[in-house]
Amino acid sequence: FAGAARAETVLKVSLHSDLKIIDPIWTTALISAHYGNMVYDTLFSLDAEQRVKPQMVDKYDLSADKLTWTFTLRDGLMFHDGEKVLAKDCAQSVRRWCSRDSFGQAMIAVTNEIEVLDDRRFRIRLKKPFSQMLYGLGARGCFMMPERTAKTPGTEQIKEAIGSGPFRFLPEACVSGVSAAYAKFDKYVPRQEQPSFLAGGKS
Repeated sequence: FAGAARAETVLKVSLHSDLKIIDPIWTTALISAHYGNMVYDTLFSLDAEQRVKPQMVDKYDLSADKLTWTFTLRDGLMFHDGEKVLAKDCAQSVRRWCSRDSFGQAMIAVTNEIEVLDDRRFRIRLKKPFSQMLYGLGARGCFMMPERTAKTPGTEQIKEAIGSGPFRFLPEACVSGVSAAYAKFDKYVPRQEQPSFLAGGKS
């Protein structure tokens, strides 16, 4: 139909395996990592040079004694269900990640407290310096989830797939063993930077 023609907007990709686990901290399977990086966002990410760059974080500060990290989220972050991403969501997501990831377990062992300061800020107070903090938060699959989801014990898999990443997961359109489906999240606000591996302006 002449007036109804439109550009093809569906990208079909043949991946190496079936997506069976939608809790990205529950498995090291690469297919779940791919899913996680589309559906969720991270506080920091690695660029093409393997440098840690802020992603959801607008700015951060480390105290002179290297025991207190303070993180401020950037504006415009929103979950797929329409709720704003708040510092309490990120603090709880970090706690849950620490319960499963070996790097996170090392971090939490030297942590006094993960404390929410306000809607956009939270801080991690340490017992002793942990120099690889940003690497851990940016390179180890520390995905940010709604607080209600992140309260799921690390011994249990999450039941919903609500993130704040550039794509929404479409469970109703998935066929086990055949395909998984995603849709672009139209309220995602990318960083105003060139994309570089997992960092920069995702879209």
